[in-house]
Amino acid sequence: MKFKRVFLIVIDSVGVGEMPDAEKFGDLGANTIGNLAKATGGVYLPTLESFGYGNLTRIEGVAPVEHPKANVTKMAELSNGKDTLTGHWEIMGVRTRKPFKTFTETGFPEALLKQIEEVTGRKIVGNKSASGTEIIKELGPHQIETGDLIVYTSADSVLQIAAHEEIIPLEELYDICKKVREITLDEKYKVGRIIARPYVGNPKGGFTRTPNRHDYALNPPRTVLNVLEEQKLDVISVGKIKDIFNGSGITDHYAIKSNHHGMEITTKLTEKDFTGLCFTNLVDFDAKYGHRRNPEGYKEAMEEFDRDLANLLGKLGNDDLLIVTADHGNDPTHHGTDHTREYVPLFIYSHEYHGKFLPISDTFADIGATIADNYNLMGTIYGKSLLKILE
Repeated sequence: MKFKRVFLIVIDSVGVGEMPDAEKFGDLGANTIGNLAKATGGVYLPTLESFGYGNLTRIEGVAPVEHPKANVTKMAELSNGKDTLTGHWEIMGVRTRKPFKTFTETGFPEALLKQIEEVTGRKIVGNKSASGTEIIKELGPHQIETGDLIVYTSADSVLQIAAHEEIIPLEELYDICKKVREITLDEKYKVGRIIARPYVGNPKGGFTRTPNRHDYALNPPRTVLNVLEEQKLDVISVGKIKDIFNGSGITDHYAIKSNHHGMEITTKLTEKDFTGLCFTNLVDFDAKYGHRRNPEGYKEAMEEFDRDLANLLGKLGNDDLLIVTADHGNDPTHHGTDHTREYVPLFIYSHEYHGKFLPISDTFADIGATIADNYNLMGTIYGKSLLKILE
């Protein structure tokens, strides 16, 4: 074991430019960090700049460096997809060959909706691809009057259920989502995640989503997380990591309310004596700014993260390894509201390393392989450990 603790942070959706097969996904020209910086007149990221961010792609306001403080490169996605589950699972060694089902254009089949109504005892409204904030604005008053479930989807492989917490209590909503998860294990309806989307408010004052979201994902195949857990190593989830892996391989979990809150918890965990992995997802980049095509908000979130990252660096010990990456792109200047098929950044930092530029990785699974190698464990079918080439 070289490092006692590994801190892995996924800056959700922060891609660094189109992959060679981007045209197949309708994503030619996508470059999440580059295009948002261009659209906003530049972004100020001194910590990430020192890591070599400006060397990965053109980012207005972020200059290339000759000697990066981190080991830096970008990674291609080997899997067939560009969604949350696919990206995170690949980071931990799983290649997804068949993309998860989406119902973006058509909504969900009538037969599925009837099954949901039968097992829940509630009618369904919505059944379309929509922004979560917009659909509760549209159908929230109807739900207050009738108690009907608001069902909707997006460009992701998801079935989302919005419910007013005073009309459909949280426990009932969660139970409904568990039942829907069981129904959608049928291959005809097999979406990646069922998402409970609770909210509060009223038509006059407006509706607000609460932090009580919960995801019900498919069970992943065996991952590096399981390998770590079986060896009695800690696997600490911060944010939606536990949901993404459906709890598999997770030994402890911390819910978060925002990117900043997630970084606060991650930084606080540097004070905890553990051996293993702290795995953090910061979802606001994707959920609040990428899907909503908000470059200004995305820029501000990146600058906040850069400040939080600087604070985290000061708390790391010599036996800590920090890895920062992403799971896909979500260019806020691109057409539509979908994720974008992009390379993602990879920064590997330790006080023990000087940093250098690494070869481009063929798969996100290089991360999982590196973590497994650090603990002298067998890695993954896909990916190779980078541990021996780090400086």
